[in-house]
Amino acid sequence: MSNNPVEIESLTKVFRIPMRRERVVAVRDLSLRVEKGEVYGLLGPNGSGKSTTLKILLGLVSATRGRTRVFGEDSGLVRSRKDVGFLPENPYFYKFLTGAETVRFFGKLSGLSGAQLEARVSELLELVGLTEAAGRRVGSYSKGMLQRIGLAQALVQDPGLLVLDEPTAGVDPVGSREIRDLILEMKARGKTILLCSHLLSQVQEICDRVGILARGELVREGRVEDLLAVQDRMEIVFEQASPEKLDALREAAKGLGLTVVSSGRPQTTLEHLFLDSIEPGQSMDASPARRRA
Repeated sequence: MSNNPVEIESLTKVFRIPMRRERVVAVRDLSLRVEKGEVYGLLGPNGSGKSTTLKILLGLVSATRGRTRVFGEDSGLVRSRKDVGFLPENPYFYKFLTGAETVRFFGKLSGLSGAQLEARVSELLELVGLTEAAGRRVGSYSKGMLQRIGLAQALVQDPGLLVLDEPTAGVDPVGSREIRDLILEMKARGKTILLCSHLLSQVQEICDRVGILARGELVREGRVEDLLAVQDRMEIVFEQASPEKLDALREAAKGLGLTVVSSGRPQTTLEHLFLDSIEPGQSMDASPARRRA
């Protein structure tokens, strides 16, 4: 059995509408995997099935058909989540607790105690840059600070897999950059990260691979650099090429003594790829389109 952090096979989720003879297909025949140590970006417009997929993977919602596994364990089993940290899009914390008390609370829920717990609390508060705010109640925290304390609680048991749902939602550009740097730090420490985000430029910076969902189906997937390469074009970068030499570049590059620094296909942007992958005219803020089974 494979021990990839995330494996999803032929996943389908159908929601029945009470009192009506309708069914909504939120996810349709979805298959993907997240390999150890990579950052995988799951993208899609609102209503595309991203959050439903995460909830099934975390055991919060049951699948209609298909299988989801976390480190080889069926995600419906409680033990599959022992090595998973989760930051939801809108985390809720007890406002009367301080930052340190919040991290300590989640540490106790994870089975930590004593000196080990206190050392972990101090380490995480320093990691997310909240040491000076550790004694303040989280009710006074800004949105960016709340997201960072959310990252701290997701990391409290030192999980191998981090699941982040819109970690920079509602955060200003400075806070968004800080959270991005934290994600890169977690990657450098060997963590596997499954990330949902609407900030495509940020996803392009930090993700190794991305999958794009539209209407519950996976329409594009692959390494970021491969997906963004313009398929019908090639570019070559030369060093120390004078205008005269550029005129004869294609025919006599070697004869002119030029050094080829790099070559490859020019790239588009993740935003253009994303918009091209979903239906024309479908907005990321559009209401979820219902598909009838």
